[in-house]
Amino acid sequence: MLLSPARALLAVISLVSLAGMPARGATPAPARPPAMAPAEIVAAAPDADWTRIDPADLIVMDLAPDSQGSPRRVVIQLLPAPFSQGWIGNIRTLAAAHWWDGTSINRVQDNYVVQWGDPDGEDKARAKPLPSGLARVPQEDYTSKVFAAPEMISRKPDAYAPGTGIDAGWPVGFGKDRMWPVHCYGMVGVGRDMPPDTGSGAELYAVIGHAPRQLDRNIALVGRVIDGMEHLSSLPRGTGEIGFYKTAPERTPILSIRQGSDVPGLPAYQYLATISDSFRRYADARANRRDPFYIRPAGGIDICNLPVPIRRAK
Repeated sequence: MLLSPARALLAVISLVSLAGMPARGATPAPARPPAMAPAEIVAAAPDADWTRIDPADLIVMDLAPDSQGSPRRVVIQLLPAPFSQGWIGNIRTLAAAHWWDGTSINRVQDNYVVQWGDPDGEDKARAKPLPSGLARVPQEDYTSKVFAAPEMISRKPDAYAPGTGIDAGWPVGFGKDRMWPVHCYGMVGVGRDMPPDTGSGAELYAVIGHAPRQLDRNIALVGRVIDGMEHLSSLPRGTGEIGFYKTAPERTPILSIRQGSDVPGLPAYQYLATISDSFRRYADARANRRDPFYIRPAGGIDICNLPVPIRRAK
């Protein structure tokens, strides 16, 4: 007997439906647990997957207390070799000389940067003298020769680099034979004048907005904020051109900037090792959100949307 097309379709649907039903008395398969969110993966990472940050590679900036009298401390991790070591050497010299004590935050431009240093730095007659021994660093040091491939990479070009990756916990771009740190949220760079000036490191800025990657390879990056970012991102926006404050009372005073190894009682910090299985799963979860809130995984990720987890050591 031949079935009409409609009846044949109904028969197939019925068979498929029956095939998907458990047999009478059979135990249903256990429900698959929901996928872990990135933060849950980080929270569950074993201690062995975390890498200690040397206090000597930190600089600690104490700002004047806020309007409620609460202290404001910002901790910055300096980039490791081979990146930007000339400027970082200058920063260590400036911190050891207590040069930043009594300077200020002078610029807060919305969705861009917070900038600090000597407010009179452009006035040669009033500028604060710099300590001796600061290096003049060439523009070529904005990038470094590639000695080894980054630990986690994407060879797909983005708008700013032929490839991007995470190397020893840091976001980088790379080409055929050069590699460089990239301007993600919280990264710290060196203010400078027009080229060929490259800046000394006395004037610094932190990114507080959408990643300004057009600055990559044009300005020296020297580190990133790992604690206290809220004390920078929440500051009142500047009243003058490109976010500079027009008057001295608007500026936030800097009480001190010290190397981390010289600060008593500084917490120990760790980052989630890029080569760990926990970081691999974290990166996959950031690129492909499968936790219950999400409907469609993105299937990819921008380098600046993969922040390396950092914590205070337990």
